[in-house]
Amino acid sequence: MARANAVYYAARDPFGAAGDFTTAPEITQAFGECLGLWAAVTWTLMGRPDPVILAEAGPGRGTMMADALRAVGQMMPDFARAARLHLVETSPLLREAQRARLPEAAWHETVEALPEGPMIFLANEFLDALPIRQFVRRGGAWMERHVAEGAFLERPAPDAPLPDAPLPDRGEEGEIREVNEPARAIAAALGARLAGQGGAALFIDYGPERSGPGDSLQAIRNRAPADPLADPGSADLTAHVDFAALAAAARAAGAGVHGPIPQGVFLARLGLHSRAAALAASDPGRGARHVEAAMRLTAPEAMGRLFKALVLCHPGLSTPPGFEPA
Repeated sequence: MARANAVYYAARDPFGAAGDFTTAPEITQAFGECLGLWAAVTWTLMGRPDPVILAEAGPGRGTMMADALRAVGQMMPDFARAARLHLVETSPLLREAQRARLPEAAWHETVEALPEGPMIFLANEFLDALPIRQFVRRGGAWMERHVAEGAFLERPAPDAPLPDAPLPDRGEEGEIREVNEPARAIAAALGARLAGQGGAALFIDYGPERSGPGDSLQAIRNRAPADPLADPGSADLTAHVDFAALAAAARAAGAGVHGPIPQGVFLARLGLHSRAAALAASDPGRGARHVEAAMRLTAPEAMGRLFKALVLCHPGLSTPPGFEPA
């Protein structure tokens, strides 16, 4: 999965109408604007450190961050002046697209390479593309799925249960459990960093609120589901994010955790619908599209329920915007 996605993202721009899929920043500018103002308010809760690192992992074309910076430049200029922009991106092709929108940024290969200091970290649909391991219950033991010649095969898994991701001692015959070791490692590293240096990390991605069994590996090619094992590197491979596992890893490292909560609830609390209405009023020719885009991101039957928002932060940070108790 890691090798296939590395090839996939290095060779193409997969976003938007001409690509394989569309993410929230490409659906409406209001998404990035709301997240930018979320970052600015969170910075205020942090005590307004100057400078502060503003980082994004998996920034795509740079659309979300450009929208975020435009909004904070207008509404919270102090934060805009204090922010030092850093992007985590491995694709040379996407880096060029980001550089066109965000020439002031610095780029890094990994989250761990980000410079030290107080930080606000954003990641939208980043974790779902990190590689998973799959374990299958067979005859009272766990086997691990591997891939050979375009097909799955199962081999004994002597390291299951894993030390930092224990599998259940029991399971139904054929039950599948997924473990995303890179995502857990990032959550642990960010948790330790935020606990020691201050800040917050906001993840928005899709997956269940609670850990559970199931095979969620999927592929998208030409905006349609595809065989994940066919033509490696030609489709986007993703899997559901295990938010409970990430929260546990961050807490164990000393961080505070808020969420996960449904994306629709989070964005509505941030004022996405009000912003969409304002955009519609200022652009009547496309007014319906602005309102429809907001509904697509928040409606439970669309992206509002499956997608979740999770914050990792310094344990002393006040409740971040959008995560207030209902």
